[in-house]
Amino acid sequence: MLAKLSKQFRTFAKNECENSSPLYEHLANKIADDEELLKLATFIPQGQPVPNLLLAGVQYLLSSSKGDLVHFYPSLTASPKAINEVFPVFKTFVLSHSEELKTLFQEKLVQTNEIRRCSYLYPMMTEIYERHKKPLALLEIGASAGLQLGMDQYNYCYNQQHHINNSNNAFVLSSENRGQPLPASISNSPVVCKRVGIDLNPIDMHNEEELRWLQALIWPEHQERRLLLNQALPILKELDLQLIKGDAIKLIKKISSDINEDAMLVVYHTHVANQIPMELRLELIEQLKEISIERPLYHCYNNLFDMQLHQDFIDQGEIESIRIMERPDGHARWFKWSNQK
Repeated sequence: MLAKLSKQFRTFAKNECENSSPLYEHLANKIADDEELLKLATFIPQGQPVPNLLLAGVQYLLSSSKGDLVHFYPSLTASPKAINEVFPVFKTFVLSHSEELKTLFQEKLVQTNEIRRCSYLYPMMTEIYERHKKPLALLEIGASAGLQLGMDQYNYCYNQQHHINNSNNAFVLSSENRGQPLPASISNSPVVCKRVGIDLNPIDMHNEEELRWLQALIWPEHQERRLLLNQALPILKELDLQLIKGDAIKLIKKISSDINEDAMLVVYHTHVANQIPMELRLELIEQLKEISIERPLYHCYNNLFDMQLHQDFIDQGEIESIRIMERPDGHARWFKWSNQK
C-alpha cells in the first residue's frame, strides 16, 4: 500500500508539478520517501487523487494559520523562504494537524475548477451553435463551483494576439493554441439558455468557507489562476446557474428530460472522469446514448478512456467523433486545436 502511494507522489511530482510548481514537486518527492506521511495519506478515500488532496488540505489549513510553514508558500507570503528548507517544517505541521487533515479527507473532494479550460471548450461551443443555430443547454459533470458554465460570458486571448471580447469587464482568459487554426465561429458568442452543473459536492461560491477550499486547490505558485478565479466570481454571481448535488450518471437522464427540446444539449467534463470507476464510465456512455434516442447531443470530455480531448455528436444511439485533440496542459495554458475530421 505505502509503495503504491509512494509511486503516486513521485508520478505527481514528475508528470504534473515539473515546470509548474517547484514547491509541490519538492514536497511530493520528499513525501514519497516518508513513511509517516504516507501512512497519513492512506486515510484519503479511494478514487481521490491522493497528492492533490493532501497538499490542498495542508494549504487550506495554512490559509487560517500563523505557523512557520506559511513562510514557504508563495500564495501566503510575498517573499517565500528557500524550498530546500521546507520539508521538516512541512512534516511538523502535517503531523501536528493530522486529525484535522483526516477530517478534511472525508469532507472535501479534489474539484479544481480550472476556469482557463474554457479556452478550448469555448471554440467547440461556438462551432456547435453555428452549426445548429439552437440555444445551447450546457450540462457539466463534476462542475465544482460551476465556473466553466459561464464560458460564453468571458473574454479570451489566444496566442497573445487573437482577442475575443464577449463582455465589457477586464477579465480575460489567455491560452496558447499550438494546433490548427481556431474556427471562425469564435468571433460570435453562442446563445446559452441553460446552465446546469452536477457534482457530488458542489461548491457554493456565495459561501466564504467553500471558496477558501476552492482557493486551496490552486497550487501555491499559480497566482494568475487565483486572480482569474477572483475576477470570474462577480460575473458568475450574475448568471442563473443550477448546481445539483448528486451522482451525474444516475441523474443525467432526468435532468436532460427537463431541458427544453428546442435547445442543443452539450454534456461536458474535463479532468473528472479519471476519478470515476471504469464500469461507471461505460454506464455514462450508455446513458448518453439513451438520451440521444429522444434528442441529439454533444459530449465533450477528456480522461474517460484516454488523455486526449474529445468532441462527439450522439444521435439515435450512434456516436460520431467530431474531433480528437492531443492532451492539453492540465491547467489549459496551452492546447492543440484540431479541426473536424
